[in-house]
Amino acid sequence: MNDTKNTKRYFIGMIVAMLLWGVAWTAGKMAAEHSNAEVAAFWRYAISFIALIPLLWYLKTPLKTDRIGLVYMFGAGILTSLFNYLFFAGLSHGAAGYGGTMVTSLAPIFTYLMSIAILGTKVSTRQVVALSIGIFGALILLRVPFEGFAFLNIQSSYFLGCAIVWALVTILSHKASTKADPMFYTLVVFGITGFINMIFALPHHPFDFDAYDSVFWFTIIFIGVFPGTFSTALYFVSAGKIGAHRTGVFMFIVPIGAIVSSWVVYDENIALSTIIGCLLAFLAVMLFNMKKV
Repeated sequence: MNDTKNTKRYFIGMIVAMLLWGVAWTAGKMAAEHSNAEVAAFWRYAISFIALIPLLWYLKTPLKTDRIGLVYMFGAGILTSLFNYLFFAGLSHGAAGYGGTMVTSLAPIFTYLMSIAILGTKVSTRQVVALSIGIFGALILLRVPFEGFAFLNIQSSYFLGCAIVWALVTILSHKASTKADPMFYTLVVFGITGFINMIFALPHHPFDFDAYDSVFWFTIIFIGVFPGTFSTALYFVSAGKIGAHRTGVFMFIVPIGAIVSSWVVYDENIALSTIIGCLLAFLAVMLFNMKKV
């Protein structure tokens, strides 16, 4: 009985984490509109890094890894800094709901394809079918059947880049999972990401606090603390309890948070093709992770 209650608690924790990640897309658009991509990218992870430190102390997280683990961390930090810039640059040009849906739906598909190509992951016939459905969903998300390669515009290109980069980050995170505690890994990656983004933000005077209004500071602190630190902690704790094979499915809650929040704040409409593509990608992830009976 207690196990069932605990499982429900972790399921709820995962849902809350995913919804907050979805809302981060709308909050990120607000932050980008009141600053620029470079400054917003720096402060997002700088705040998350600072907020993570007391959490790791409270959880008594072991702060250790080996040389290979450090290589993975630096690689993930460099890639995450690129993702972070593309995230805000894309939001400064495009819709938050579309970006949250597109990146969340495409990233798992790209991750599976890269795992097969780079890591030599073996797949079953069922998983090949799942990937085919996912690729078809991705094409619909990008509106290729209707508009050809029109998706290669400034809006979609940034979000497409986000999905590809995040797939690489996911693979590195998987490789590093045996080298360090997930929370320590996250702290180091956040620190590297914040430092790299700071270098590119310096010409825009990120420490001139009066240069940016209260809307920027409110939204960037919200993103850094809640979707950043709080949701990351919830994600790792819950994922460890409900099983890694289930976490991919939960990622498809992110578009709900992105779509609803962007509709409330920006009155954004989501195209039917976006919803269909997202559902097909969701089906693909479920089929790919389904265990044999």
